[in-house]
Amino acid sequence: MRPTVIVPACTRDFGEHPYHAAQYKYVDAVVIGADCAPMILPSLGAALDLETVLGTIDGIMLTGSASNVHPSYYSQEVLDPSLPQDPARDLTTLPLIRAAVARGIPILAICRGFQEMNVALGGSLLQAVQSVAGKMDHRENAALSMDDQYGDAHAVNILPGGVLEQVLALTSIRVNSLHGQGIDALAPGLRMEATADDGLVEAFSVADAPGFTLALQWHPEWRIAENPHSMKMFGAFGDACRAHHAQRMALANL
Repeated sequence: MRPTVIVPACTRDFGEHPYHAAQYKYVDAVVIGADCAPMILPSLGAALDLETVLGTIDGIMLTGSASNVHPSYYSQEVLDPSLPQDPARDLTTLPLIRAAVARGIPILAICRGFQEMNVALGGSLLQAVQSVAGKMDHRENAALSMDDQYGDAHAVNILPGGVLEQVLALTSIRVNSLHGQGIDALAPGLRMEATADDGLVEAFSVADAPGFTLALQWHPEWRIAENPHSMKMFGAFGDACRAHHAQRMALANL
């Protein structure tokens, strides 16, 4: 049996009907990059039975999304009401993250997932990075093709001694950039893993977490099989999920 990895769903309306939805590229990346079995988790909020879910899975991949974490979770007002929110996802993933970190369940977080992990653990966000003095505009150009939007945009500088350096054995890589929000204050207990040239945090891990954690502001899932760096990151996540699965099965057979 392959390890089971949760992919939290966003809530979206298609026509007049609401859906729990996850993009193909995230689900596919769990299969192709991590060699694990994805399970889409509905955004059930307080109705979610965390103990049941966390007792039966081996990893969590927090996806990107068009929506943003509601700023009330880090004591701010909404800066731009035109930007989408997803309160059901917030109510699902924020407690899920805290419980998973405490239990040592491996986590790989991407874009919105990177931001919500920081918020869940007590950090805050910049709601419009492009308006902050000294910061680059990290948003994509919507007029370009999808391949161009997800093309390399800038370098990230990998800090020594962290998870990312161990996985990639590099000091810098080039990444795509498709986000308007970013980290302001890093949550207590998080370790900075990489930054952009403007100082914006691009990757972090949970320093004392009992399990594998890696959060990335960019999108390694895009055309993952064509990107050796992305395959290594997902591969490390998959290895951690396999180790967790083996431990879970051993305990179940005691």
